[in-house]
Amino acid sequence: MATTNLHVGTAQSRLDGPAKVTGTAKYAAEFKAADLAYGVVVSSAITRGRISAIDAAAALAVPGVIQVFTHENRPRTAWLDYNYRDQVAPPGSPFRALHGPEISFGGQPVALVVAESFDLARHGASLIRVTYEEEVPNTDLAKNREAAYVPPKKRSGIKPPPDPRGDAEGALAAAPITLRHEYKQAVEHHNPMEPHATTVVWEGEGKLTIHDKIQGVNNTQGYVCSVFNLKPDDVRVISPYVGGAFGSGLRPQYQLFLAVSAALDLKRSVRVVLSRDQMFTLGYRPETIQTVALGADEDGRLQALLHEAVAGTSTFEDYQESVVNWSGLLYHCPNVTLGYKLAKLDTYTPADMRAPGAVTGVFALEVAMDELACATGIDPLELRLRNYAERDEGENKDFTSKALRACYAEGAARFGWARRTAEPRSMREGRELIGWGMATGVWEAFMMKSSARARLSIDGSLEVACSTADLGTGTYTILAQIGADALGVPIGRVRTQLGDTALPEAPLAGGSWTAASSGAAVELACRAVSEQLLAFARRIDESPLANADLAHVTFVDGEIRLASDPSVRVAVADAMHAGGVETVEATETAKPSLLTSLRYAAYTHSAVFAEVRIDEELGVVRVTRVVSAVAAGKILNLKTARSQILGGVVMGIGAALEEESMLDHNVGRFMNHNFGEYHVPVNADIHDIEVIFVDEHDDKVSPIGVKGLGEIGIVGTAAAIANAVHHATGKRIREIPITLDKIIA
Repeated sequence: MATTNLHVGTAQSRLDGPAKVTGTAKYAAEFKAADLAYGVVVSSAITRGRISAIDAAAALAVPGVIQVFTHENRPRTAWLDYNYRDQVAPPGSPFRALHGPEISFGGQPVALVVAESFDLARHGASLIRVTYEEEVPNTDLAKNREAAYVPPKKRSGIKPPPDPRGDAEGALAAAPITLRHEYKQAVEHHNPMEPHATTVVWEGEGKLTIHDKIQGVNNTQGYVCSVFNLKPDDVRVISPYVGGAFGSGLRPQYQLFLAVSAALDLKRSVRVVLSRDQMFTLGYRPETIQTVALGADEDGRLQALLHEAVAGTSTFEDYQESVVNWSGLLYHCPNVTLGYKLAKLDTYTPADMRAPGAVTGVFALEVAMDELACATGIDPLELRLRNYAERDEGENKDFTSKALRACYAEGAARFGWARRTAEPRSMREGRELIGWGMATGVWEAFMMKSSARARLSIDGSLEVACSTADLGTGTYTILAQIGADALGVPIGRVRTQLGDTALPEAPLAGGSWTAASSGAAVELACRAVSEQLLAFARRIDESPLANADLAHVTFVDGEIRLASDPSVRVAVADAMHAGGVETVEATETAKPSLLTSLRYAAYTHSAVFAEVRIDEELGVVRVTRVVSAVAAGKILNLKTARSQILGGVVMGIGAALEEESMLDHNVGRFMNHNFGEYHVPVNADIHDIEVIFVDEHDDKVSPIGVKGLGEIGIVGTAAAIANAVHHATGKRIREIPITLDKIIA
């Protein structure tokens, strides 16, 4: 079937945009239910220890307070480790809210107050009195570094560091130019606009409809069924809109357990919403300490590379990221040793946060490469070209495609990199020092098994549907574009349905795999519909398409046309009349190619160029220009794709200069647990950002040639900014965020 790309590859506004700007889009805490009760979580006042007594009498005496759930009276569940289902859970024993008196992290939920109104529940929560036996918390990663360990079990989907190649230590000792430095990434907390929330609608007879803040409704359904021993037919999860996520909504969080537990016990609908303060008890990028050592010859060609990382995790789960792996594949080097360890801390388990592991590991590697450029006197861009990797040397595989050279060239040209003077502090304007820095970005190009349904009606309307989520990335729109082109339907006549376990099962939205996975499934489903339509068209008496096969027709403007002669055609409506149907429907499943994954490595690449201006006296940094050149295979929607990279760059600016969750190790608590003190970029912080999509054809990475864009925009951005700060000031800062105290120290 030949496809006419009238929509795919163009700039289309988001189909869900009007619903969001008019307020008709509903989020997890906005669905209504009869007889709805409200739950408010009471958080622990200590970080480590146990509850010795809990007094709920005053709260229960308040008229309108229905129940107070604690570890002493929590409803019985079927929750055991072996039947716990969470698609992205790391190895270990998952956190169980109200399971016992032990306190494992600051802000741990110790009670749920349920009342007839939110205000009554909040008032009741303020009356709960808890007595603790407190222990000294252990939250300092640096002090636990020596006790770090290699995780005994691999986290599903996270590759451990590849085996060493060559003799990295020996080559480092023999190299004429060497460096070895330590790099640090502070804890960053997710701060989505929509807090974690769950509305559980009691449908009677043990049946539940759940509205949850989640990036994959099937994950919530599997979790609830396994924890509460329920049947999937009795648990429907609906989450059509997600108010910001990028990893914070991958896992079911404790408000889901509490809301479902209360609803089942009380046999009525219950809503639980976490406060902004409580959002800081979960959902964060872990603090990581890294050591990178590079050895090179006088021409800057790498001879040795060592990269080791130690990251924090909770005491009950081994959360893992691919932090050091990027160093084994991004540059050509014959001698490489990579290592990754974890340290147990009295914190909640970290969470995936936009490009988890890559943001951290690539920052260290790319700053180290900039330091090598300075040590060798070679331009940072030229140094990367001299060490360009033609294949993935870590896994000994060819790339499905790699247009990184073009990213370097087009990004540098647009940025004006050739005008850069090499000497630090050599560029200024008035009282501002000007710095130009660059870095490479890389992220895996995934495809996951995904199912989707296409349903074409005789009136010319098309519905495409699957259970994945749209995090604000444009999934509603790109799936409509694919369907519109496949069946020749105007995009305004396409309806996309997402975020419902009643729809064909698709993977949760994350890892930049949604477009490749669900997009391929939609295309397959539309192809199956087109096969049925052509079969109907061939049944028509004296049909002009009687001898046509699918490979030689196109679907355009509600017609099936012979590709070689568009005047030979049959109206789709006539074909459906001939088949005696009002609708044609198909559900298909797209799967990644096992052979391709065995033979090839698939990655999205980018080149990031950044300009900073720094007030020499005050140390205030402004990122005044960023150019991000990205190679990501086929671009489905130029408008939403550009927005993805813009958003990633903005998050990268936040990581580089502002975002830091500050732990007071004396009490083991994050102290800046609010928007007033946890700083994120605002409009005044963001200046010119230019996005370039480099042409890249890839016929191996996925059936539709798509690589994904959700993560790549942030990778390398912090490193480019850090390198620009060094170029402006001559001061090398190896710890992010780069706050003004570090600049003027």
